[in-house]
Amino acid sequence: QVQLVESGGGSVQSGGSLRLSCAASGYTYSSYCMGWFRQAPGTEREGVAAIDSDGSTTYAEFVQGRFTISRDKAKNTLYLQMNSLKPEDTAMYYCAPVGQDPNYSGPLGSWTPLFNYWGQGTQVTVSS
Repeated sequence: QVQLVESGGGSVQSGGSLRLSCAASGYTYSSYCMGWFRQAPGTEREGVAAIDSDGSTTYAEFVQGRFTISRDKAKNTLYLQMNSLKPEDTAMYYCAPVGQDPNYSGPLGSWTPLFNYWGQGTQVTVSS
């Protein structure tokens, strides 16, 4: 059974930083590419960042240069370092295994969630 547990969210002022973590279990974590997604109230979930099994990364334009995705395969954990946070980054953040769909184009290019499963998420609130 796939389990994804996000943590590390909180409330910060504009310009602040947070580091999110995602603990994964129930599948062969190291074999999968992983991504971070976010959803603000009244909007659709959108891709934020993705990381390949070999460490190659992809970022949505709106976080490029501010966020860094990384992973520790030994700990089955995914991270998202968020710097220079803006009020528009306020959202619930989720992690998920991802794959590439050539028929899809979004903020992360062709990267899209592999499974229709989401953890509880972690809330990030940025005040101006």
